[in-house]
Amino acid sequence: MLPDGPFHAGELAAQALAGVASRGAGIRTFMPDQHRVFFGQLPWLFAGVLDRDGWPLATALAAERGFVKSPTPTTLSIAALPGRDDPAFEAFRPGGPIGLLGLEFETRRRNRANGRIEAVGAGGFAVSVTQSFGNCAKYIQVRNRVQDGREPAASSAEFSGLDAQARALIARADTLFIASAAALNSGLGGVDISHRGGRPGFVRIDGDMLTIPDFTGNNYFNTFGNLLQEPRAALLFVDFATGTLLQLQGEAEIVWQGPELARLDGAERLWRFHVRRGWRRPHALRLRWSAPEFAPTTLQTGLWSAAA
Repeated sequence: MLPDGPFHAGELAAQALAGVASRGAGIRTFMPDQHRVFFGQLPWLFAGVLDRDGWPLATALAAERGFVKSPTPTTLSIAALPGRDDPAFEAFRPGGPIGLLGLEFETRRRNRANGRIEAVGAGGFAVSVTQSFGNCAKYIQVRNRVQDGREPAASSAEFSGLDAQARALIARADTLFIASAAALNSGLGGVDISHRGGRPGFVRIDGDMLTIPDFTGNNYFNTFGNLLQEPRAALLFVDFATGTLLQLQGEAEIVWQGPELARLDGAERLWRFHVRRGWRRPHALRLRWSAPEFAPTTLQTGLWSAAA
């Protein structure tokens, strides 16, 4: 437990707006042994970082199991870096804030580790962990590894608005990741990356604006607390069958109440993401995964198509 509580002002404000309170008892300044072991058995890791203009970026790193090690309870050593075609490549620099999410789809386990990049080498980087906590398994779909893809990674395509390919990937997505950041000078805030899940179609697409429901969670409000202070954010969508990554930057706004909430089963709030720019990176990951087995909590949530 952090000495003055684990939440920055934005997170506390978001909890107040939602009418909840959390002590954050599971948030620590070090990684417990089970988290250290957990990270070491993953084949990939999701990361949120900041570009040189302060915009969040979200990406995924993948390698052989064991590429993440924890030499101490406050250190992670990661033997992988983004490719040079990844928009997040230059953000992996010493001193830069970073949010990490480990997610094991086979067991629906996920743990977070936030901190700063201490060193970057030719084959990887080290992170000094300042905040560590687990998350519940809600809305995580079970997936199993299948044979790695053999297709060569294609050149990344940058765009300023959602094209037909991007919209198609989003429309069939049951999982996304959001990177956000706030209060970087407070000693509590930093960069965070979080998972969101639902049935395919849970993300509504209106031109270059995405509307995403916020279902019941752990009441920490890490992401929304960040967005209250800094609306700039980043999304990551993964095509689990092809290894294609869709990375987006934009501004987010939160809808705390209103008649629109009642239209979607399970939605306690909504958030809108206004896409400013994006990158599509075909076959960027070699990892391939089976079709999803939906979590029971996911099956209880609504779809925009039914709401319409």
